[in-house]
Amino acid sequence: MHHNLGRLCTSLALMACATSASATTMVYVSNADSRDIYVMALRQADGSVALVEKVATGGTVMPLAVSPDRRFLYASLRSLPYSVSSFSIDRQSGKLGLLSTVPLADNMANLATDRTGRFLLAASYTGSKISINPIAAKGEVEAPPLAVIPTREKAHAVATDPANTHLFASSLGGDVIQQYRFDAASGQVTPGVPPYVETSHGAGPRHFVFDRRARFVYGTNELDGSLNTYRYDAAAGAMTLLASVSLRPKDFQGAALAPADLHLTPDGRFLYASERTSSTLAGFAVDPDSGALTPIGNFATETQPRGFNIDPSGRYLLAVGQQSNRMSSYAIDQKSGALQLLQRYDMGKNPNWVEIVELP
Repeated sequence: MHHNLGRLCTSLALMACATSASATTMVYVSNADSRDIYVMALRQADGSVALVEKVATGGTVMPLAVSPDRRFLYASLRSLPYSVSSFSIDRQSGKLGLLSTVPLADNMANLATDRTGRFLLAASYTGSKISINPIAAKGEVEAPPLAVIPTREKAHAVATDPANTHLFASSLGGDVIQQYRFDAASGQVTPGVPPYVETSHGAGPRHFVFDRRARFVYGTNELDGSLNTYRYDAAAGAMTLLASVSLRPKDFQGAALAPADLHLTPDGRFLYASERTSSTLAGFAVDPDSGALTPIGNFATETQPRGFNIDPSGRYLLAVGQQSNRMSSYAIDQKSGALQLLQRYDMGKNPNWVEIVELP
């Protein structure tokens, strides 16, 4: 069903149109198997993208993270030696400048910074641990880590809450999201009260996001194909499970689902989650008061969509397929939240992560 999703723009065509791009919104896609990052400009006028450069990483590049001030990009290299590369983001062109590459504590499946940008957080799926590294004033991640914390089996994502007072790590093999108090001055964590929130048995929590006002948390579950909604007590730093919905498309009869990424639009009105087995994006309208989710629909996308993101204007969604080696761009209907395919683009091999940055 993917061959007629839309018009395909080749890499050569991308490069040809790059010089005419005047966008100030940049898109960064990591390509694991070609070991590079595509840097692209997103035009707000029509949602098209133009290739600006390809940056070789020298390793299997997967998760990316952007600093809160949007001046630095961090890339986890998941081939030996396990490490993180720090890049500066040029304020005019959006191009990347390599600052340093330093060791990480393990093979890291997820990266994030704390809300100040002073600490790099990382989660190891294979090593069942999280780590916290200092970030220097000039943007480089420093080694060794300040802390390496064992988790339950298969840690998959790590992030602080919007207040930067608590830290959370999903444990896919342990069916919990672990909860910690976070000291933003030292970068140290201590167990929260309670120390975790449980999912249903065998759910496999993967990625999670906070809503803008830190009232709710949404999380994908990789093993049972579901999406959870949690109420968040910001003072206590604790989640309470409210509801769980399936991400299975109505007519899909395939094998077990494998949800991956999820993102809210900047205004918090719509939530989307990628589902790799059916190669779809599930959309939901978000109730502003209760946080409840109402399904919008399941939209066909690239084959095995591990990563996607939404631009800061909330008008466009970009999704990559690990098996199609392409990216689809969509317009987000501002009333209904429905996705309209705009165009498809060639990426590198095994594209898996998307970050979108608005330049100042």
